[in-house]
Amino acid sequence: MAPTAGRRVRLDDVAAAVGVSPASVSLVLRGAPGPSADTRARVLEAAQRLGYRPDRAASLLASRRSRLVGVLLDVGDPFDAQLAAQLQDAAEDRGYDVLLSTITRRRGQDRAVETLLDSRCEALVLVGPEAAPAELATLAATVPLVVLCRRVDVGGGPDVVRTADDAGTALAVEHLWGLGHTAIAYVDGGVGRIAEDRRNGYLRAMRARGLAPRVVPSDGRTGTERTGIEAAPILLAELPTAVVAFNDRTAVGLMDALARGGVDVPGDVSVVGYDDLPLARLAHIELTTVGQDIEALSAHALDAVVARLDRGAAPGPEVLLDPYLAIRRTTAAPRGASA
Repeated sequence: MAPTAGRRVRLDDVAAAVGVSPASVSLVLRGAPGPSADTRARVLEAAQRLGYRPDRAASLLASRRSRLVGVLLDVGDPFDAQLAAQLQDAAEDRGYDVLLSTITRRRGQDRAVETLLDSRCEALVLVGPEAAPAELATLAATVPLVVLCRRVDVGGGPDVVRTADDAGTALAVEHLWGLGHTAIAYVDGGVGRIAEDRRNGYLRAMRARGLAPRVVPSDGRTGTERTGIEAAPILLAELPTAVVAFNDRTAVGLMDALARGGVDVPGDVSVVGYDDLPLARLAHIELTTVGQDIEALSAHALDAVVARLDRGAAPGPEVLLDPYLAIRRTTAAPRGASA
């Protein structure tokens, strides 16, 4: 029976197969100088043949590093889920791994963060946290912290990487105004910095064009389909020619309710979302929407982590990315507008 049957292949097994010391095998596998080219070739061949895999946990323990980045997000949010996948790829590209912790109705941010720190995460990335700036500054004083997709008005605290949310809703208004719309409503996203920035971008863009803003308030939910469904009766009472929604989920909920009310999109009313989720690209939806560069957001976030952990850098300046507009089927000139 092979000496490794039924157990993990160890460094000693590779050394025995080649006829060298375990120390020599360790040098080869770490790429360290010392062993001859012939020894290196034989060690690598034996390691592959035996199926040797380094014990990463033991290696990290010896170096007193976990190389884990904790990511806090809302796993029920499709945008956050996309970010999680990109953050994982970005971390692996930089020699790190990701540990996820999520917020639910029963599990707040403090508990989720505590779980990540208890798991020896070396840095944290918080996606759109609702915590006050002072709380984030306090956390940033204890662990390298990146706040992703949210404005933070505090200096010397976390690294911040985000899309200019106010510019995104302004893009939506500009697009609709260019089509000839003047009665443009906005379905709000409730409280929070992201909702505030998107609302303010809409308000400024409307006022800059001499248009009267109309904000349909949210019930406090952070942009679910229910938000759009519940906004529909208010809009139907005095139908605008166009609506900008806080996010894509809100827009889809609104369009569903409008369709049930006999309102055609975009014939009777144009609709613009925000986030450019995969559902926005489905053939039966084709939602015009403001998008965020998820790959760039993730790359900048992990670059900030690496700068803090590997180079001992201080928190850098805010990284502010431009949004983009994806024009699809749900926007058109208002009915009766001259060509």
